[in-house]
Amino acid sequence: MNLQFEQIIPSIPFLLDGILVTLKFTVLSAIAGFIWGTVLSLFKISGFKPLAWFGIAYTSVFRGTPLLVQLFLVYFATPQLTGYSIPALEAAVLTFGLNSAAYISEVIRGGILAVDKGQREAAMSLGVPYRRMMIDIIFPQALKHILPALVNESIGLLKDSTLVATIGVMDILRGAQVIQNETYLAFEPLIVAAAIYYVLVMILTSIARQLERRVRRSD
Repeated sequence: MNLQFEQIIPSIPFLLDGILVTLKFTVLSAIAGFIWGTVLSLFKISGFKPLAWFGIAYTSVFRGTPLLVQLFLVYFATPQLTGYSIPALEAAVLTFGLNSAAYISEVIRGGILAVDKGQREAAMSLGVPYRRMMIDIIFPQALKHILPALVNESIGLLKDSTLVATIGVMDILRGAQVIQNETYLAFEPLIVAAAIYYVLVMILTSIARQLERRVRRSD
């Protein structure tokens, strides 16, 4: 084996910059997915049938089509349909946020439905408005139980972020590809990129475990 890790040292800044871009992308996508996923979950449990049908149809479409196809549609079709030349990172965050929301909405919906019905009945008997009941009583209890699942969804976003390299976002993988093109070495930059992803995933996994312990202690 003729490994030449010293050859890629001058190009390490590409990977370091890629870490910042990957983390920024993951955080923004997770926030967007959580906000829109929360709205969708409320649609699904709504007594207003059109909203419930919309939430179910939305989830079906985004879970039933490949994420890469969705990414290409947003990035390449947006300029054609709207005339707006959407930046690559913006397209990636929008796509992953919309896609993640479909999965998060199911997690949140399950968490809300798992809350004891007696909580709702007691709130309604006391005349608590539906909005206040959801914000102050139901949602905090549901969030406590679904928090680890939300962290796991963030881990999935981090790993799936490698897809954004296909539209030119300078993430970790794209940085490794740039180094590969400059040095004509494939194994060294790619294995370093894999190691960086592994470390980031392990950090998020550790956070998820700590959250699970805290949730169990608070029960």
